Amino acid sequence: MGALLGAPQAQGGSLDWDVVSSVNGLARHLPSALDSLLAFMGEYGVPLASVLMLLATWLWARKQSDPAGSVAGVLWAGLAAGLALVANVPVRALVERPRPFVEHPGSLDLLMDHQANGSFASDHATFTMAVAVGVFLVNRRYGFVAMGLAVLEGFLRMFVGVHYPTDILGGFALGTAVTLLLAPIAMALLTPLAHSVSRSALAPLIAHPRPRPATGRRSARRGGPAPLPDEPPHDLAA
Repeated sequence: MGALLGAPQAQGGSLDWDVVSSVNGLARHLPSALDSLLAFMGEYGVPLASVLMLLATWLWARKQSDPAGSVAGVLWAGLAAGLALVANVPVRALVERPRPFVEHPGSLDLLMDHQANGSFASDHATFTMAVAVGVFLVNRRYGFVAMGLAVLEGFLRMFVGVHYPTDILGGFALGTAVTLLLAPIAMALLTPLAHSVSRSALAPLIAHPRPRPATGRRSARRGGPAPLPDEPPHDLAA
């Protein structure tokens, strides 16, 4: 099956190879320090930014009118990303696709040390897109930002020379499928759990603490007349 996805040994023999070689070729025109920075971002920076988007969505969800339902959605986004990575393990074992720097030794500027394991599908693309789709189900604005991070991650994985574009697309598809297909079951389980937690000592994890209403008489406006004292009850018999 790997032969169906992999680029042929002759260079320039597939669109997959043409795209990754062109994107990776950009590194030759950039300063080495910038190449190193982009490689770091592709390996660690963008996935971390996706996690931070998950955190930002959780902080937003705690302030909503139905915080338990929203927080359950954020929790599912994180769990879906983990499940998608697990699902990718048998996919990689089945496909067994060599990475581009393995199929075309010496033809790419490999910008980072990487083991020569299976290339399809990309774990990084799978993770970032699963997070993005899960966040989108909770908050569309944050979801679009997270999707932008996933697309950037896919580009950077090709830039450093460790994935073909179809590896990236396969990861996007896997992350999206796991998140959407299992969402109804996951939300049916996680939403009651979030409601239960909201009634426990861990309630601040679900809902942002709201200020208690003020008690007693309202103070007079600054500069206004002082409040009148309470009048004694009239003597109706007088």
